[in-house]
Amino acid sequence: MARQSSMKILQVANLFSPVHGGSAEVPFQLSKELAKKGHEVTIYASDFKLSQEYINSIPEVKVYAFKTWSSWANLYVTPGIIKKAKEETRHFDIIHMHNYRTFQNIVVHHYAKKYGVPYVLQAHGSLVTFFQKRWLKRAFDAAWGYRLLKDASKLIAITKTEAEQYKSMGVSEDKIEIIPNGIDLSEFDNLPQRGEFRREYGLGSDQRIILYLGRVHKTKGLDLLGKAFADLSKNFNEAKLVVVGPDDGYLSALEALIKELDIEEKVLFTGPLYGRDKLEAYVDSDIHVSPRAWEPFGLTLLEACACGTPVICSEGCGIADVIDGQVGLAVPYDKDQLQDALLRMLGDDKMRLEFGEKGKSLVREEFNWEKVAGQVERLYLNCLHICR
Repeated sequence: MARQSSMKILQVANLFSPVHGGSAEVPFQLSKELAKKGHEVTIYASDFKLSQEYINSIPEVKVYAFKTWSSWANLYVTPGIIKKAKEETRHFDIIHMHNYRTFQNIVVHHYAKKYGVPYVLQAHGSLVTFFQKRWLKRAFDAAWGYRLLKDASKLIAITKTEAEQYKSMGVSEDKIEIIPNGIDLSEFDNLPQRGEFRREYGLGSDQRIILYLGRVHKTKGLDLLGKAFADLSKNFNEAKLVVVGPDDGYLSALEALIKELDIEEKVLFTGPLYGRDKLEAYVDSDIHVSPRAWEPFGLTLLEACACGTPVICSEGCGIADVIDGQVGLAVPYDKDQLQDALLRMLGDDKMRLEFGEKGKSLVREEFNWEKVAGQVERLYLNCLHICR
C-alpha cells in the first residue's frame, strides 16, 4: 500500500468535457488538485464529446478515454475499459467512481472487488428515479446498482438531501460523507470589465439582465422561468431574459413557448459560452436564476456568486439553505413566487449589491477546490486505514 504522502488514485468518469456539467467538471478539478498534492492520478472515461482541452490542461494526470460503441439510454458503452481495468485495477490504492448508473462503474467495480481495492462512489445527484427513464434506472439498480452502493467503502453526498437519498436506498449513515463540490477560483481572479457582454449582444446599460446559464434541457425549469418572465415583463419593460447554454434536446420547445408567450423580442439565446465569454455574461447580469425544481447541487450558482452576481434558485436546490437570504433567494417551484422574487430583487439595488459581495466571500471560504480536495484526500486515507 502507498505511503500516506502519496497514493495511486483512479478516477472513473463516464464523461469528460465541460459540456456535461458538474459530473465531468468534478473529476477534472479534483484530479488536478490531487496531483498538485503529489498523488499519482489516472482517469478512465468515455470519449463521448471528449474535451481535449481538459486533457491538455492536466498533463500530470494520465487520462484514458475509451471509444464509445453505444450511448443507448445515456449508458456510454466502452468495451476497451475492460482490458485496461483487468490489467491495472490491482495497482491502485483507491478508486473514486463518479456518477452512479454507468458502464464504467460496472466494469471497475468487478475488478475492484476481485483485487480487493477499496473504492469511493459519488453519485452527483444521479440516484433519484423520479425523472426520465425510471424503469431503466430501477433495472440497473437491481442488476448492478445496489451492489455498487453496498460494496463501496464510502459514499460521497454533495448535500444533506443526497445523503438522505443514499439512506433511502439502504446505505448506512456511517458510510456517507457530505463533501460539497467546489469551483476553480483561479478562473475568477481577473474578472472582465462590466459592459463587455452587453456590447457584444447590443444590450443597453439600462436593461436589467436575468440570466439562465446551463444546459437547455426540459428538466431545468426553463418553462417555469419563461412564464414567470413573461408576467414580469408586462410591468418591467426594461428586463431581458438571457439563456446561455448548449441545446440538450429542449431548445426548439422552449423557443416555441417563448413565441407563444409573445416575448421573443425580450429573450436572447446565445448558445453555449465558455471561458472569458461565460464570465462576461455573469458579470453583466443583474440576477442569475437556476429555476429547476430539484437540483442536486448548483455549480452555476457558485460561479455567479464568484462574479458578484446575486442568484435565485428553487427550494429544491441542494444548496438552497446556503443561498437563501445570504447570497440570493430560494423560492418554491411556483411561477408567481419566482416572479415575485425577480421583482423584489430587481427593485432593490442595495439587496443585489449586498448579495453579490457576500457571494464572493462565500465561494472563496467554503467552496474552493483546494479545501474540497483536502476533504476528499482525508476520506481516501480513512478508507485505506479501514481496509488495513
